[in-house]
Parts: sequence; C-alpha cells; structure tokens
Amino acid sequence: MIIHSFSANFYRRNSTGACYKTGMSSPSAHPLAPFLQPARRLIRRTLLALPQGPRTFILFGLKMAWSCLFGAAMLGLMIATHLWWPHHLPIYRYDFLFGSALVIQALMLWTRLETVDEMKVIFLYHVIGTTMEVFKTHMGAWAYREPSIFHIGGVPLFTGFMYGSVGSFIARAVRVFDMRFSHYPKPWTTWILAVAIYANFFADCYGYDFRLYIFAAGLWLFRKSFVFFRPDTRVLSMPLWLAATLTAFFLWLAENVGTFTHTWTYPGKPWAVVPLAKMGAWGLLLIISFVTVTLVFPPKAPDTEEERTGGYRRWLKKLERPAGLS
Repeated sequence: MIIHSFSANFYRRNSTGACYKTGMSSPSAHPLAPFLQPARRLIRRTLLALPQGPRTFILFGLKMAWSCLFGAAMLGLMIATHLWWPHHLPIYRYDFLFGSALVIQALMLWTRLETVDEMKVIFLYHVIGTTMEVFKTHMGAWAYREPSIFHIGGVPLFTGFMYGSVGSFIARAVRVFDMRFSHYPKPWTTWILAVAIYANFFADCYGYDFRLYIFAAGLWLFRKSFVFFRPDTRVLSMPLWLAATLTAFFLWLAENVGTFTHTWTYPGKPWAVVPLAKMGAWGLLLIISFVTVTLVFPPKAPDTEEERTGGYRRWLKKLERPAGLS
C-alpha cells in the first residue's frame, strides 16, 4: 500500500508489501496498482505534513488495517448480516458467510493481496480451527444456533475461515511490516508448546486444565524474544509477549462482535460482554497461530548485530530517546 525504502541499496517494497531487489526487473503489474498508487501518493502527501511521531502512529494503524483485511471483511459481514439479513431468502445466513469467505479468499489470491504460501497457512489453520470447533460445540462450550447446509457436526464451515483470518493476519503482518525476531526459541520447542496448548483445549473439557503451567512455559520460552517492525523507515521493537497480549485484546474485541451478532452463543447466557479473562485463551491460540505461520515462513533475524543481541535494556533506552534523535 505504501512504498518505503527499507534498505537503501538493496530492497524496496511494492504496493502489496512484497520486497524485491533494486536494480532487478520490477514485479509484474499488480491488478490493484491503478487504484492503490493514487491512494499511496495521497497518503504520503498528507502524512509528510505531520511530525514523525503522529506520522509513524498513523502508518502503523494503516498497515495493521491492511494486514487484517480478511478478518475485517468477515467481521463486517457478520455485523451486516445480523442487522439486515432477510430471513425469507433461499440461503441461510451461515451459508452466505461461507460463500462470501470463499469469494474473499479467491479475490485476495487473484489480486495478490495474499500469496500462495500464505494460503497454505490459512488452510492449515482452517483445519486446526474447524477440528477444535467440532469438538468444543459437541461438548457444549458454545453453539451455532442458526441452520446451515454446509456444516460438519453442527459447525458451519465459515467458522474455519474465522480461524484462518487470524493466520492470514499474522502472515500478512510479518510481510507488510518486514518483521524480524531476536532471541527466537529453537523451533522444536515452539512446536511442543503449540501441541501442548492445542491438547489442553481438548483436555479442559474433561476437567484437566494445565493452562497456568502452559502460560508459565510460554512466558519462559519467549522471555527474551523481541519483534522488530517497520511502520515507516524507522525500525521499532517490542517484546514478543507484549505484541501477543495486544493482539489478544483485539481478538477479544472481535469475539464480542461474534457474540453480539449472535453468530455463536454461549449456553444458557443472554448476550453480555465476554469476560476479559478470555484474552488468555486467545493468547494461547495466538501462539498456535504464530507457530503455524513459522512452518511456512521461518522467523528472520534482525539485520544488525545490535538488534540481534540487544534485549530489554536496549528497548528501554529506545523508549526513553526522543523520536527525532533515533
């Protein structure tokens, strides 16, 4: 959406967020380029008048929105169909959401807003999420009250795309923000953690809940990990656990949209704000999502030695330093 010189001599970023080497032939024309390029120029002209702090904050928000197109589209459809769905239509609401998700996915691939590799992540997480949904609804954790034709075990098939949209967001955000990770744990340890989390989602229905131990293990495993990202030309960073906590909060907000629109309901409860404690479950689910993404896109280390070896002391110094001096 916005072109930046992330590395002056080697890489530029095109309108989809993909990098290519300068001096080489540029990528083939993007289907949305005639629409995105004028918007990009308008945004750049507008933001250049702002100080660096507000400009970086706005760019961060725009890139986050650009990264979660799939999830935002699904939430928008859930709200719209809840408010204006005519029940006399010859198609059920859940089936319409499923068909819409297929169309959105196809459009994102055709317009190259998502790559084939990102599609692999979405499909894998689609399977992981749908499997858990079938089990959880069977155990009465929550329910989908409306009828549908396309479902498995009472779970409408569009629900897999809700999980897939989380994987889509992570994969796109890693690309759009050119994310790098320092002190990332050995991959096999994250795989074990993800499997333990997934198993606990099933075990807790039988009274065996080990989430506190899993939280402790996850915090210990990622205690030194930092994520580096580029809203604009500056490289910013934060602890990975903090990034996951902030993302879990927005997923909690999205869950409230789902329950408010009666897309799914909790048994025996009128609608109410989902308890904030559910952020914990979303945090654990994010770990599964992120580890799933790393199976296709292994985490990249930062470019500089300072970023690769720096930790909390470097991060706190960066926070204390005025933006104009960084």
